[in-house]
Amino acid sequence: MGDRIKDIGEFGLIGRIQHLLSREGCVDPAVTLSLGDDSASFQPREGCEILVTCDSMVEGRHYLPGKMNPMEIGRRAMTMNISDIGAMGGVPRYALISLGLNEDTPVSDIEELYRGFLDVLRDFEASIVGGNLTKVDGAEFIDITLIGETERGKVIRRDSAREGDAIVVTGYPGHSAAGLELLLSKEHSDESIADHPLVQAYKRPTHRAREGKAIADSGLASAMIDTSDGFAGDLGHICEGSGLGAILYVDQLPLSDALRKISGKLRKDPYDFVLGSSDDYELIITCAPDHIRKIQDLIESLSNVLVTEVGRIGGDSHRICLCYPDGSEKDAIVSGWDHFVEGKRDAEQRNG
Repeated sequence: MGDRIKDIGEFGLIGRIQHLLSREGCVDPAVTLSLGDDSASFQPREGCEILVTCDSMVEGRHYLPGKMNPMEIGRRAMTMNISDIGAMGGVPRYALISLGLNEDTPVSDIEELYRGFLDVLRDFEASIVGGNLTKVDGAEFIDITLIGETERGKVIRRDSAREGDAIVVTGYPGHSAAGLELLLSKEHSDESIADHPLVQAYKRPTHRAREGKAIADSGLASAMIDTSDGFAGDLGHICEGSGLGAILYVDQLPLSDALRKISGKLRKDPYDFVLGSSDDYELIITCAPDHIRKIQDLIESLSNVLVTEVGRIGGDSHRICLCYPDGSEKDAIVSGWDHFVEGKRDAEQRNG
């Protein structure tokens, strides 16, 4: 058995992390002081605005160690932060990572966790420049502060949608939630579903930061947000911030064959996955209707990602109306992720 944290102590673990980062991480010449001092320092690039986000993941609530390996957990944690930067049109540059760890955790698990962080940061030549370690006796946690940048004046906000704007979305919202449901289903072994595309969507999520930056640079979008809280929940944030409502055409919502098939097996309405709480990192974009094709072409030039027009901004303030092909309508249940409201889905409840 390899070393555990209690065998090498805090500073021994810091040394192992520093060695791994110096060997496998990216070095940015704009960083004037990195790991090993009280603070990190870097030189902002001229003509850029600084973006800062932070997010936490708690063991048992936001991730299930028995269902994911440490590298997958690290990738997911960093991806959710990169997605926040990308949803405002920025790219990541520097990360600070705080971990709450049990003393019996294998050191190799922490090294794999950092390899997960680096796996997604490396695409942007972004660096880990600091952080903190603390001992916990209960659930472990990961807390990441990510610093990004965007060209000055090109930040895309969530509160700037306009009446009559089209609503478009990338990819297939709901895949991650369905993947988690499949992982927790008692009808399948982990091995039998390991390669299922929905399980992979949960375990190895993909951000849209490059697409978000390209959209910001183009000036084609009025508002943008990622779907980390669920499609309806995050569209609700755009509506609330902009003081407007939204109309969604149900038959236009992107629904993959994989989601349709697994929803039948799970006896669930597939649109509950598409609209409900999920850990996807797709983009919801609002834009003038005559910009839809330009945005589709722009994203298509970067990646093989579906871009679908799904509705319009308008109607009663803060109301999201679902329109069905037969002409009927109903209000969407805006049920995005909420850490403190009883009854919201979280991994701990589902695992229990």
